[in-house]
Amino acid sequence: MLLEIQQVSKQYKKDSWALQDINLQLKPGIVGLLGPNGAGKSTLMRILATISQPSNGTVSWNGEDIRKKPDELRRTLGYLPQDFGVYPHLNPVEFLEYVAALKGLDRSKIRPRILEILELLNLHDTLKRPIGSFSGGMRQRIGIAQALLNDPRLLIFDEPTVGLDPEERVRFRSLLTDLSGERVIILSTHIVSDIEATADQVAILSKGQLLTKSNPSQLLHNVKGKVWSVVIPDHDLQEARAKWTISATIRREDGLQLRIVSDQPPLPGCTPVSPSLEDAYLHIKTTQEGTLSGSIPHHI
Repeated sequence: MLLEIQQVSKQYKKDSWALQDINLQLKPGIVGLLGPNGAGKSTLMRILATISQPSNGTVSWNGEDIRKKPDELRRTLGYLPQDFGVYPHLNPVEFLEYVAALKGLDRSKIRPRILEILELLNLHDTLKRPIGSFSGGMRQRIGIAQALLNDPRLLIFDEPTVGLDPEERVRFRSLLTDLSGERVIILSTHIVSDIEATADQVAILSKGQLLTKSNPSQLLHNVKGKVWSVVIPDHDLQEARAKWTISATIRREDGLQLRIVSDQPPLPGCTPVSPSLEDAYLHIKTTQEGTLSGSIPHHI
């Protein structure tokens, strides 16, 4: 299985690009697509899910251009968009049967599959409850369930853990790991910890352009020796934020403990600390954003 993204760009208006020249080759495993809101992640996800068309470039699934043969991909696609809607008066089984019918799945075989997925997502006690009575996190799990109905080979999750509590987030991460062996899974998020816990590869988007694609170990190696811990007085925080890239702030009795990403020691008395993926992400984002070609004034 291979998903190839070649020179993909998306333009909405003159000089208004959501994506510019994205190139990626994705094989089975989990790829974390990381970037701030407005980076172009959702635009790329919609293109990969055949909902939107690129202005330039091609996307191929196992060598077939998905623009020319979208059904080849759709038959094996599971997609959870960022804004997932439900029919609130239906219960989970009714809603998933409806989605299965839209996907053209065998009606005689779908009920056991639905019950299996609802059990997997800890929704087995809600079978007769209308979805309109669900919490935000429970509705998000229904969205995950519909993406899994057809046992897809390509899974696209756009901000899937929004609204999930910590226990649900851990369960979802474990599910992703279990699913990843024979599938291409794309996890698009701005939550670094979700990617740190699951992804084999990380692709970082900013301002519609791809900053890097690498494995987490390499990203951490690149920022080794560039993360520092220092304690400052509370009243110096604003000045510190203006000078340095700060990845974490902890209030202490003697002031504020800052975690700073910097090529050089930012202050006397600071100590080096082991980097995290969030440190690596911030380092790449701050050092490479200034080298991006052109300007993208509006992002989707």
